[in-house]
Amino acid sequence: MGDAGGSAPAACGRSPGSICAKKKPGPAALSPGMARLYGEGMETFEIFLACVPGLEPVLAEEAAALGLSGPVVTPGGVTVQGGWDAVRRANLCLRGASRVLVRFDTFRAMHLSQLDKRARKVDWASVLRADVPVRVEVSCKRSKIYHQGAAKQRIETAIAEELGAEISAEAEIRVMARIEDNAVTLSLDTSGAPLHRRGHKLAIGKAPLRETLAALFLRQMGYDGAEPVVDPMCGSGTIPIEAAEWAAGLVPGRSRSFAFEQMAGAEPAALEALRGAVPRELPFAFYGYDRDQGAVRSAAQNAERAGVDHLVRFACQPVSELAPPEGPAGIVLVNPPYGARIGKSKLLYALYGSLGQVLKARFRGWRVGVVTSDQGLARATGLPFKAPGPVVPHGPLKIRLYRTGVL
Repeated sequence: MGDAGGSAPAACGRSPGSICAKKKPGPAALSPGMARLYGEGMETFEIFLACVPGLEPVLAEEAAALGLSGPVVTPGGVTVQGGWDAVRRANLCLRGASRVLVRFDTFRAMHLSQLDKRARKVDWASVLRADVPVRVEVSCKRSKIYHQGAAKQRIETAIAEELGAEISAEAEIRVMARIEDNAVTLSLDTSGAPLHRRGHKLAIGKAPLRETLAALFLRQMGYDGAEPVVDPMCGSGTIPIEAAEWAAGLVPGRSRSFAFEQMAGAEPAALEALRGAVPRELPFAFYGYDRDQGAVRSAAQNAERAGVDHLVRFACQPVSELAPPEGPAGIVLVNPPYGARIGKSKLLYALYGSLGQVLKARFRGWRVGVVTSDQGLARATGLPFKAPGPVVPHGPLKIRLYRTGVL
């Protein structure tokens, strides 16, 4: 059973000119390593937007629509350039990203004493605060420094003695050092908890689709927040709730906190301006159905916590009773059960066949997307699917989006 995001509020949209944070006096200046990377006077980071493998190009489209500078698809995500303003907007406003990492310094180190010396020269105060605990993670690959524990200790000591921050294994702020081919790259996890944890979904179904993944599938369907969305097997309601938030201009990160709020670049006023966008009025609604009354009840509670209960209609009904709502045509996006996930696939062919018959007979003018791990089940719908989307990991399974044009 399925679960969920394009218009964003003006604060999250493309802004004129540079998207980089304005230069500030004092410690926020570019560190020597980043100056070597980007040139003197350019206050930008390389920002990595992580996402589920296979859907990187879809996230790149979203990043470009948000106005993030120079999105480039890389394995496992998208890189962009920007300052703290871009970090804020990426965390709060991107629906498809699972995490936002900032690369803030790089240097070469051939041995531990050199690592110790150069780590002490890093401008830690430009990104970290002395009053906030930090934890350090290190990986080594193809380098003369091969002992991760020893490298970790050198970097921890540099932070503790040069910045004065406490080192704690339980700290939320995470500094990551990648030592590869004798080059040390320092990054920060600016998100904290994964970004699919929007902060307002407490009840989940048997096999929920993460909000970030559902948002990317919606974008693959061509959704831009300007049409209704129906989910015939909605589970805990992620798909219609995500679509409704998107259409209303509610930023996905409005109900949660982020690690960057405890970093040197945090600007609470700018953050609250993004969170406080007023939702738009819409001339259409969103719909979720499920034959499980408990799932429908949970979905309604999730919609209320998300502040979109006035936009999303949930009801308990089987696929055979599915009918298009009044108003304009839109998208049907469904994440039905598939054999390896909930039931035995042989027993599901009839369900998929019934779904396909109902959609072909009653949803003329709509576009349909079906998420499944089983191509045979997708074919059982009899729907005129285009070429299937890329294979995407979903827990232990591999799933794909099968989508039609206008029926």
